[in-house]
Amino acid sequence: MRSKLMSIALVIIISSLIAACGSDSSAADGKPDKIRLDYAYYSPTSLVLKEQGWLEEALEDEGIGVEWVLSQGSNKALEFLTSDSIDFGSSAGSAALVSKAKGSPIQNVYIYSQPEWTALVADSESGIQSVEELKGKKVAATLGTDPYIFLLRALNEAGLTAADLEIVNLQHGDGAVALSKGSVDAWAGLDPHMARAELESDATLFYRNKEFNTYGFLNVREDFAEEYPDYVHVVIEAYEKAREWTIDNPEAAAQILSEEAEMSLDVAKQTLERNDFSNSIPGDEHRDTLRNSAEVLLEGEVIEADTDIEKVVNELVQPSFIEELNK
Repeated sequence: MRSKLMSIALVIIISSLIAACGSDSSAADGKPDKIRLDYAYYSPTSLVLKEQGWLEEALEDEGIGVEWVLSQGSNKALEFLTSDSIDFGSSAGSAALVSKAKGSPIQNVYIYSQPEWTALVADSESGIQSVEELKGKKVAATLGTDPYIFLLRALNEAGLTAADLEIVNLQHGDGAVALSKGSVDAWAGLDPHMARAELESDATLFYRNKEFNTYGFLNVREDFAEEYPDYVHVVIEAYEKAREWTIDNPEAAAQILSEEAEMSLDVAKQTLERNDFSNSIPGDEHRDTLRNSAEVLLEGEVIEADTDIEKVVNELVQPSFIEELNK
């Protein structure tokens, strides 16, 4: 009897293991059950891709689902990637660099835009006209994002540091609200919130520097890229379709941004006009801007002093996936 019970138990255990393996599509047929991506108001092509459903179409015959998650800023997108809540996330290049330097297992496989999406913003009646005038002031910024790093670089250029002012850590939209209410003296802005403040709240962009804006990076988790390289290609192909459509249909792309972010069409158009969608292949120019950002990040102790920046940059920027598609 005991032997019979043990045999039955063994059969149950083996059957359970077989069932478990059979229910995991990634183990059974080398493909994921679903692909999880973020969409973001600072990435207009992600909104176009989500709206048009091209990725869902590409994956439909394979039975692979698509899950969209809203990222309110680079910091959120990178948190989602690090916590395995998404497979692909949109961020500024410099923010991805900081995350990678801190051990986040990500790779940049696609450039979704070259934006001038950040500047330093003040109320037009504040009298603030230069970075030097921020000394002793309260400035809103979202830590770990391109506007924050933009602020650090602007301060460094003016001979100041973060210690010379009070940085108030707020998400981008909340920073815009704080500026409009007079809770802060200035704000390290991000489009489309910045374009809205400029057009609707009489805010002024008192310091602009396109070179301090790093590129829009589409990042993938390393384990996903290693396990499902073919599906990295599928996502990039869908993004390419959205990029080309956005270039050809700027009015319609602005309408999508306007509706998704609940903003006026004029604000959406201004946001899109500050984006260059012409080059989607990660390369030397993107590595160079990361190296330039790293200098001030090291000085500000945002990145550990002993970090091998060259190694981090080269491990982060991975053009091979899109280059394979273009062969």
